[in-house]
Amino acid sequence: MPAAETAPRGIQDMMFNVFMARALYAVTSLGIPDLLSDRPLSCRTLADKTGVRAGSLHQVLRAVASTDVLRTVPSPESGDGEEKGDRNEPAYALTPVGETLCTGHPSGTRDMVLTLQGPIWDALTVLPQRLTTERTGTELALGLPWFDYLRQRPDRGAAFDRMMIAVHGAEPAAVARAYDFSWARHVTDIGGGVGTLLLAVLREHPHLSGVLFDLPEGAEHAREYIQASGMADRCVTESGSFFDTVPPGSDAYLLSHILHNCDEDACVRILRSCAAAMSPHSRLLVVEMVLPAGDEPHPGKVLDLAMVTLTTGRERTAQEYADLLARAGLRLRKVVPTDSAVSVLEAVLETGPIPETGSVPGTGPVPGTA
Repeated sequence: MPAAETAPRGIQDMMFNVFMARALYAVTSLGIPDLLSDRPLSCRTLADKTGVRAGSLHQVLRAVASTDVLRTVPSPESGDGEEKGDRNEPAYALTPVGETLCTGHPSGTRDMVLTLQGPIWDALTVLPQRLTTERTGTELALGLPWFDYLRQRPDRGAAFDRMMIAVHGAEPAAVARAYDFSWARHVTDIGGGVGTLLLAVLREHPHLSGVLFDLPEGAEHAREYIQASGMADRCVTESGSFFDTVPPGSDAYLLSHILHNCDEDACVRILRSCAAAMSPHSRLLVVEMVLPAGDEPHPGKVLDLAMVTLTTGRERTAQEYADLLARAGLRLRKVVPTDSAVSVLEAVLETGPIPETGSVPGTGPVPGTA
């Protein structure tokens, strides 16, 4: 008999990494990082405080301690009467990485773990069924489209917002540095959330003023955030739906992480609203991960799995964005890379200024740019 072949190492790694992700979720959802924030505790004490079985918890904590989240230390002396277990039983302490899993940590890491391994995991488990129907993973697993689910569960919505800040925290500054706004005087951020990107742009380019445009509830939250940032003299909010209309009169329009949530028809509808507000000298700046045309790895390809699970949207190549823009009467001028995973796709009205000569990396010439 020939020697048995083993599964490819890369596939093994993908399959078994899920165990550690679920272990980290269990530890975080039980609140163990918060319990360890003051001092190390034994497994038995942690089990008593969380209402779980000490033996099973030990197996989970031992695995997590093999990462840079927890570390084992000698069982501490306890002066408050708490059960500390056998002197030979190790205790667990947080590392600096583990501290990011505590409630309220500014990195938002706890919210990322609880969201990705909570409702998003629930939706991901039905991915095979998702591929057979027009219903999204959240509709199948949670009964609602993703953003409706977040609106009906404000606690989950707030955690998702904090996760987005954690995941995309470096992007706003990277976009503000990478794109040359020297030609503009006024910027409107369409669907801009609390204004993280717009405020980064205004800080980097002091000559600019801005408008944050979002749904009424979002605009109200943004107003508070902008006021607290000290930028209210340069930035105001307006409310409405970008499916219907956007404020006219800006030089630059930001559209960040909006189109990837939507199918082609919805994208075209949003882009036509933008085009209707633009002047011949305005520019639309679409901020998204731009997929390479080939098979090389890219963070956007992982994010695309979230898109197919949670939404009817998708990540796209530069050529695919150029095609969408053309359907809305817009022309892609150039793609500006940043120091983060996103790029800035600059577009003008089809009847606007003559575009720069060039092509979009990885796609060949884009219509109208050669």
